[in-house]
Amino acid sequence: QVQLVESGGGLVQAGGSLRLSCAASGRTFSTYVMGWFRQAPGKEREFAAAISWKGSRSFYADSVRGRFTISRDNAKNTVYLQMNSLKPEDTAVYYCAAKTLGIITTMTNEYEYWGQGTQVTVSS
Repeated sequence: QVQLVESGGGLVQAGGSLRLSCAASGRTFSTYVMGWFRQAPGKEREFAAAISWKGSRSFYADSVRGRFTISRDNAKNTVYLQMNSLKPEDTAVYYCAAKTLGIITTMTNEYEYWGQGTQVTVSS
């Protein structure tokens, strides 16, 4: 069982930056593929970024590639999402998610554990 707690959300102007963190409980954090998803009002939850259990591979949605960077520190049981050049369309609740060993995937239903989410609002 893994419990995930996100932090770092807030209000930022367009062009600004935020760094989200997701702290995980449990001793097996290093065995999980970790992902960040987001859900805007009235829209379905969508994939943003994911990172392999070792941190050696990552994958991004086209909408965030080149602006967002996912990373992890297995010693701290934490995964991060550095978000730069933020746009109003990045406004959403951002969720951290974990899936057991395997390949990186963009599918929400393949992630077994979810955090409660953190709100990111980008003003124009």
